[in-house]
Amino acid sequence: MKTESFFASDRRLHWLEALRNCDWSAARFLCKLIDEQIFFETLGEHSQLLLLTEGDALIAFCTYTDRDDIPETDLTPWIGFVYVFPQYRGHRYIGILFQEIERQAREALIPKLYLSTEHVGLYEKYGFQFESMMTDMRGDPSRIYSKAIPARD
Repeated sequence: MKTESFFASDRRLHWLEALRNCDWSAARFLCKLIDEQIFFETLGEHSQLLLLTEGDALIAFCTYTDRDDIPETDLTPWIGFVYVFPQYRGHRYIGILFQEIERQAREALIPKLYLSTEHVGLYEKYGFQFESMMTDMRGDPSRIYSKAIPARD
């Protein structure tokens, strides 16, 4: 298994097709951002789409972005669009992508990562702590989690 950056990949069309095969509505929105070439405009110029792959298989994906679905906040950066394909669930594979994001955050001296979700009990397994409730861009309540990133040794 390896982590890949979608936008740095020479197989973007292959991975985009794999994203299109995802049955999650947020993945369809993510594909729309890519198709309409507004990914960076929407999520921030430093944003990334990270993939966990094995050969031709897309196992999991998530974004590491300047902005997420919480409007008008100074909180940044965000982990979003977190998804593991059903046949790969239960193995904590998303943790591999989280480790890559944490590595990048540590190198950039970013002290804290944020995540917006409706899930309870999932992200705590990866060291995230509930921080507060906020309203997302659809007007729905969202749980905001954060994870402190310790400085390099």
